[in-house]
Amino acid sequence: MRRISHAFLPFTLASVFALAIHSQSVQPLSPAEKAMVAYIDTNEQASSQMLEQLVNINSGTHNLEGVRAVGKIMMDQLSSLGFQVHWVNMDAVHRAGALVAEHPCPQPNTCGKRMLLIGHMDTVFDKDSPFQQYTVQGHIGTGPGVNDMKGGLVDMLFALKAMQAADVLKQTEITIVLSGDEEAHGEPASISRRDMIAAAKHSDVALEFEGTPRQDGIFYGSVSRRSSISWHINTTGETGHSTGIFGSSKGYGAIYELTRILDAFRTQLPEQYLTFNVGLLVGGTSLTVDDSGNNATATGKGNVIPPTAYASGDIRTISNEQSERVEKKMQSIVAQHLAKTGATLTFSEGYPAMAPTAQSRALLGVLNQANASLGFGAMPELDPMKRGAGDIAFVADILPGLAGIGATGEGAHAPGETIDLSTQPINTKRDAMLMYRLSKIDQKADLISVAGKAK
Repeated sequence: MRRISHAFLPFTLASVFALAIHSQSVQPLSPAEKAMVAYIDTNEQASSQMLEQLVNINSGTHNLEGVRAVGKIMMDQLSSLGFQVHWVNMDAVHRAGALVAEHPCPQPNTCGKRMLLIGHMDTVFDKDSPFQQYTVQGHIGTGPGVNDMKGGLVDMLFALKAMQAADVLKQTEITIVLSGDEEAHGEPASISRRDMIAAAKHSDVALEFEGTPRQDGIFYGSVSRRSSISWHINTTGETGHSTGIFGSSKGYGAIYELTRILDAFRTQLPEQYLTFNVGLLVGGTSLTVDDSGNNATATGKGNVIPPTAYASGDIRTISNEQSERVEKKMQSIVAQHLAKTGATLTFSEGYPAMAPTAQSRALLGVLNQANASLGFGAMPELDPMKRGAGDIAFVADILPGLAGIGATGEGAHAPGETIDLSTQPINTKRDAMLMYRLSKIDQKADLISVAGKAK
């Protein structure tokens, strides 16, 4: 999935823009909004119990039954809220599947902005991980996937429950797509993200319930996510006794060729918002690399010129245009072979980039209007260098979105991952308020105009 991204301001200037919107006169809470806030406060314990239930189900990406068990709970909860729910089997890509839930507008074109809510049910912790159990100490909960992103699933559910309790959910048009393989998506994405992309085509905004970052007490909004694309290099060379190295008949060997390429990447590729990493390097007389490209073995001797070498890593970019340009530059570097060597470079499908756009920044402005009404601080725009890739990028060329409005915690993807339970009501309130206010904005209204209006 490639596109030319919209031009964007540096994130620091965008933060000023978001704060300026927040500083406008504050819209007071309506009776319905007050009812949503009251519901969330009253049901904080129920929210915590739901979180514990979900976290204690192992749903590592490759634990298909565990992912489906989480999906069953979410399906039941969403069905009780009036959503039309179905499970999309993903056997074709060796994944558990995706949950799709639809809440159609009772009268077409009267429910404001059509919302696509995105999340995932899987975690990085497989069944054999020693990190399995949810525990609480004070206001900190610890458990696998507690903030990435089962806490976000709970935020989503209880924001919707609050809207139902305030009798405003009925006047919304919402589609929810929860993937079972965000941490390692099934390939091809044309299958594993088919339903998400289809939903985006009949929605107006996307809200991804991954983590809400916080630093020094300040919550941040995310309007962009960098790509994550794996690359693999295989180099070849003439083999023979080491006395022939650099000579006209034997050349430089596979390892020197690979070294040349990697050093050229280091010196020629750097630019803003780009990172490129080498995660694995191996070479010698013989080598084997597994199907994932992440595990390898090699044999070699100091007096034998190596005929084969392999390296893999990733690139992360701020836009798909940047991805295309960097990939072409990498291919050009690879093609400049040393004598008597060869090399090939391939890229995985990976995750595309979600470039920041004016419309997504306006959506953050709408969120900050809700924050102001709730008495919460403004959320500046997060530097995209501070978070990884995610599902919302698969639909970022279709509609504007926010890339993280879920739980707040620390240590995602590592044993000891935590959630700050004291922030759950805060995140849930702003999510409910955002969705309600989006449902009150005319479907055809320009978000930039809406976000710029003083309330």
